[in-house]
Amino acid sequence: MNQLSISVLFYLNKSKLNQKGLCPIKCRITYQKKRKEFSTGLFVSPEYWNAKRQIVLDTDLEGKSKNGHLSIISQKLNNAFLSLELASDDYDINDIFDKYAGRVVQKEDNVVNYFRRFLVKKSQLVDKDIKEATYKKFEYVCNDLEAFILSEYKKKDFPLNKLNPQFLDDLEHYLKIVKGQKQVTINKAIQRFRKPIKVAVAEGYLDKDPFTQHKPGRVLKEVVFLSTEELEKLEKHQFTQPRLQLVKDLFIFCCYTGLAYHEMSNLKKEHIIKGFDGNLWIKMKREKTSKMISVPLLPKAKVLLDKYNNTVEGFALPKFSNQKINSYLKEISGIVGINKSISHHVARKTFASTVLLYNDVPMEIVSELLGHSSMKITQEYYGKIVQKRVSEEMYRVSKKLIQ
Repeated sequence: MNQLSISVLFYLNKSKLNQKGLCPIKCRITYQKKRKEFSTGLFVSPEYWNAKRQIVLDTDLEGKSKNGHLSIISQKLNNAFLSLELASDDYDINDIFDKYAGRVVQKEDNVVNYFRRFLVKKSQLVDKDIKEATYKKFEYVCNDLEAFILSEYKKKDFPLNKLNPQFLDDLEHYLKIVKGQKQVTINKAIQRFRKPIKVAVAEGYLDKDPFTQHKPGRVLKEVVFLSTEELEKLEKHQFTQPRLQLVKDLFIFCCYTGLAYHEMSNLKKEHIIKGFDGNLWIKMKREKTSKMISVPLLPKAKVLLDKYNNTVEGFALPKFSNQKINSYLKEISGIVGINKSISHHVARKTFASTVLLYNDVPMEIVSELLGHSSMKITQEYYGKIVQKRVSEEMYRVSKKLIQ
């Protein structure tokens, strides 16, 4: 904070003497050698004004009322100064007057510069509240934002208080056309960009949130998973190449546990515990949401754990990079004859769809087993699968009724 004070001075503007012989009382505030003058709206005869004490003499019939009004002005000015002093160390004499007058004190900064400051604070939360990967995603958005401003406005930065829905529309167009990003990626970028802007609104850099009028582009969420037949086909196939057999086993394990790559890779023997029902459960924290997940170990998953029981360093399964797994899965799908683009994440979708929902496990249980942060996420992704399941059952019933 500045640890300074303001000077408040009341004086007569004798050059503005009116027809009644009265002069306006003006106020001058001084802060850091800068002055700001304004009219108090009060008038007094020069003979009734004590310049040294800055008060109206009692000989003026309205002297007490006028002095009370001047006292209130002085008090409000000092309160405005103290309010700004406590809230920020970045203000000037105009901000003090605007605060006194009840105006919104709008600070000035630029978009990228403010985002960079936001990133500095965000970086301090790495490994405390957020993951390094999460921080990097915000950093990528800031870099894309800087490139967009340079491309669109031929400037290194853009005034924060001039952000509007058109800016966001143009940014979305840039990310789609120039950067070649998909709509789902763009929506995530806009979502992350909004985080620092919401803080900027709260701190007085913008009058309102420009995102409230921005509508993100629609994304059709298609869930890719293996059908019962495809999963069975993959399980039965035995590969002669050890690398393909291992990747297949890791994939199948996740088809029956729903573990994402990070959880599968970090699964240790200590995470396999005997539950309240006497059966084995996987209990660990999900990296993405930091939520504890508890998954009962299905027989087919247990067989694979037993197969790799001798894995070193206390891990339950052999280590394999996500990049190589996804590369080998494309090779595997071609050999087995599965006409789908398979990645490791498809195993998690298969667990939710084919293993759980197609076996009448309620949606709320699926959400819990997947470790989703909210039920809404599960419904958005898997609601159509439930509808498909209902449709298939109704078709089966209708065929019976015809017979």
